[in-house]
Amino acid sequence: MLTRRHFIQSSTALVATTALGLSGARPALAATQADWAAWDAQVTPSGFDIGTTNPWGLHARFLPRRVKTTKPGLIPGDIHVDAVARYLYLVEEGGTAMRYGVAIGRDGLYTPGTYTIKRKAKWPTWTPTPAMIKREPETYAQYADGMEPGPRNALGSRALYLYVGNRDTYLRIHGTPYPRSIGTRASSGCVRMVMAHVIDLYERVSLGATAHLYPATDVYRPYDPYLAQS
Repeated sequence: MLTRRHFIQSSTALVATTALGLSGARPALAATQADWAAWDAQVTPSGFDIGTTNPWGLHARFLPRRVKTTKPGLIPGDIHVDAVARYLYLVEEGGTAMRYGVAIGRDGLYTPGTYTIKRKAKWPTWTPTPAMIKREPETYAQYADGMEPGPRNALGSRALYLYVGNRDTYLRIHGTPYPRSIGTRASSGCVRMVMAHVIDLYERVSLGATAHLYPATDVYRPYDPYLAQS
């Protein structure tokens, strides 16, 4: 069996997971809280400032920022994903929202809808779904028994698991080892984030929160750009 050290160091694993996104998960394989802390430090740049630190070369608009909200009826704690602009909004108390840049599923793999976050995980394992293995066996079959957690894992540093009722949809909001994919359609269905950014989001999101994923044809803004600072 391949070890965690193999997955952290192997460039082969990095290349093989380029298209990952839609995902399952298994209990952590021999990962400890000390591992989590070390990996958090590895993916969080020194002197990290969430609004300005950008070693990944992201377009400036994809850096997290707090925006004012003017849209009525927003529920604090809810997540809204604008698939057109590639933004994720976490609604806050007091008329603001945290906005993060994201990547979404490739054509035909992104599934808009309303979901409930019923599980959160730090440094989760990842297992491709049977549909993924069938669609791209050359990429995914080697991970049919799961990929151990770590900075090269497809789900990255944190994952929020999206459900409909009690049914796991296998859709996730998660970190990615491919930060340059942010702003694109790159995954197999999930919503990707920079690992350091999803660590921040994870701490702000509660179990039971609602996640609204809007169609890739509908621009979603929780603010009026003519009235609010965006």
